[in-house]
Amino acid sequence: MLGFRHESLGKDGVTTDSTAVQSSQNATHSGAPEQYWIERKKYLEKIKQVPELRKRFFSSLLVYLLRRFLWSFGFFPVFLSFWLPLVLNRFNPVATVSSLLPSLENFVNSNPQVQANTIETLFIAWFSVGFIFAIFDFVLTPYKSPYEYEADVHMRAWEELQNSNEK
Repeated sequence: MLGFRHESLGKDGVTTDSTAVQSSQNATHSGAPEQYWIERKKYLEKIKQVPELRKRFFSSLLVYLLRRFLWSFGFFPVFLSFWLPLVLNRFNPVATVSSLLPSLENFVNSNPQVQANTIETLFIAWFSVGFIFAIFDFVLTPYKSPYEYEADVHMRAWEELQNSNEK
């Protein structure tokens, strides 16, 4: 939360007496965190009415989701399917192909039900690896909306204005 600490909390997070806190602070800084969040909330409500920002929000959300899912379900499962056999065969591509050829021949020569089960198993493995990477990807790279970016820019300007008014 941008490093603001509520006035009634001490350094250890324990609630302190409000009169002692107010006496230790300047009168000009006593309501700064509340004013900041009130201004930010008002500004966010105002810019959510702007149609081009709403359009930018939905397009950036779509691009974000597309990137996350392509990365999680496209890159990682495919990378692991090539990387793991290479590692297990000590980065020898000839040994990798030699060990996979009998499995591929057995797959081609098997009946359709066994082939369907094998393909289903591969699909489940692909989906589970992609799903696990998608969860971690969403946690590690959260979505930053254009509204938040615009509010951050506005609040930086607002803080500078407040600081210049205090001096």
